[in-house]
Amino acid sequence: MTAASHPFDDAIAAHTAEPGRLRGHTNPAWANMVGPFGGVTAAALLHAVHLQPERAGDPLALTVNFAAPIGDGAYDITARVARTNRTNQHWLAQLDQDGEVKTTASAVFGTHRDTWSDTEAVPPPAAPPEQIDPTGFPDGIEWARRYDMRFVTGPLPLDNRAQPDSTTTLWVRDAADRPLDFTALAALCDVFYPRAFLRRGTFLPAGTISLTTYFHTDAAELDSVGTDFVLGTARAHRFHRGYFDQSAQVWSRSGQLLASSHQLVYFKG
Repeated sequence: MTAASHPFDDAIAAHTAEPGRLRGHTNPAWANMVGPFGGVTAAALLHAVHLQPERAGDPLALTVNFAAPIGDGAYDITARVARTNRTNQHWLAQLDQDGEVKTTASAVFGTHRDTWSDTEAVPPPAAPPEQIDPTGFPDGIEWARRYDMRFVTGPLPLDNRAQPDSTTTLWVRDAADRPLDFTALAALCDVFYPRAFLRRGTFLPAGTISLTTYFHTDAAELDSVGTDFVLGTARAHRFHRGYFDQSAQVWSRSGQLLASSHQLVYFKG
């Protein structure tokens, strides 16, 4: 399967309607329970900025605010550069549908320099993915079928048993062997189901309000990952009065931290 025909590339594809405004379309392969998978929306916004001719450098940070559900069909993304500095560039983006604001975003791009480097975080312990059976999500969640998921800890609760810890760790990769790049990594940072499901042991009404992703890698390192599994881990810090946070990390098999994210989630129950 070529990149041009991959459902992920179809889902984030956009054509220029006028300078700074692009037209895209939702893809049923990435449908969630309400609207499209948030990760593919984040990827579409990042891709829209990446297509701008004045864009400089690689993504460093992306914040996406999900203001309202996106319906099936066409949408518009506007992207404008707010400021360009010597080593970084700041962008604002907005997704509109039928004249209504659905999603807003800010992105920081930058150029990498050779400097002293170190990683204080450590990946969670995990058996190799080849030793873990694929599991994934129930069939009704269409976007999850696009990934090969192998849970180390904290699989989706299907037994109505509450858990004392909200941590999930899993190996994950594109099910159709699409190589990892920045847009795919942005989507991967949202593959973790809401932490309230695990703690309460059941499905609850829930949805991400704001998702921020930090990219700790460069294009060459992502190229070295290729189509291999990455190791993701996520947990919450506090559930309180209808909201909770959710932090995540994504690691390469070789132990390099590729991205970290933090999101705010609305829930009932």
